[in-house]
Amino acid sequence: MAPQRTVHAEDGQLPRGKYLVGLGGCNDCHTPGYFFGKPDTARYLGGSEVGFEIPNLGVFYGPNLTPDVATGLGTWSTDEIVTAITTGHRPDGRILAPVMPWHAFASLTRDDVQAIAAFLKNLPPVANKVPGPFGPSEKPTSFVMRIVPPDAQPK
Repeated sequence: MAPQRTVHAEDGQLPRGKYLVGLGGCNDCHTPGYFFGKPDTARYLGGSEVGFEIPNLGVFYGPNLTPDVATGLGTWSTDEIVTAITTGHRPDGRILAPVMPWHAFASLTRDDVQAIAAFLKNLPPVANKVPGPFGPSEKPTSFVMRIVPPDAQPK
């Protein structure tokens, strides 16, 4: 088991981060079982088994947001988490899936996004590797929700 990297947050940062994560709906896409009506609270924010299919882009699964070193954000710095949340850019250079509402989170104050990052870094690590991502020609290995633009829907 990898050691937990606890961040010593400022007073009030963790409750504020927890509040903002809840308000932002992060649990919806990042907690196993949520989309089936039975969220696995023991693996809170540990990554989803449900993917979102975006036409011509592929299938994307809500990743593990816990500080697990092997399968989550455990190797990410606070600044890297802040950058991903506010710009959509991961430390490895990849862009976050379009379903991630980073555009909305970009208007958060620096204090608020720092509180979110501190909260995420202080969660109990959950070892959970999510499937994918899968390109448009690849076959997903788990449940998929389709996002279909209005002009592509049957009439």
